[in-house]
Amino acid sequence: DVQLQASGGGLVQAGGSLRLSCAASGFSFDDNYAIGWYRQAPGLEREGVAGITPIDGTAYYADSVKGRFTISRDNAKNTVFLQMNSLKPEDTAVYYCAAGKGLHPVVVVTSTGGMDYWGKGTQVTVSS
Repeated sequence: DVQLQASGGGLVQAGGSLRLSCAASGFSFDDNYAIGWYRQAPGLEREGVAGITPIDGTAYYADSVKGRFTISRDNAKNTVFLQMNSLKPEDTAVYYCAAGKGLHPVVVVTSTGGMDYWGKGTQVTVSS
């Protein structure tokens, strides 16, 4: 079974940092999957934050997080990370990771409909 396990959320003050992890099992990054990070705040639609193709490291970011968030991967551990710096209260949301085969990171971030597998979310709360 394919599983995606997101972890690393928590409560942090504005300006602080968190590192989220997405551990994937049941498939290999070598199978040309793209991994995306998404978030959903109360009352808002889910939005793409960052995406990466682990096989070559190509990454793409939403404008709202560009320069503050960094997506990376450890292929040996089938894990993708999201380093979040300079956090703002508006970053507060439940963060999810998802996998989509054969997708480009731009598509991963700009569209939530093409992903094949979703993990459960991890809550990130940024206090002002």
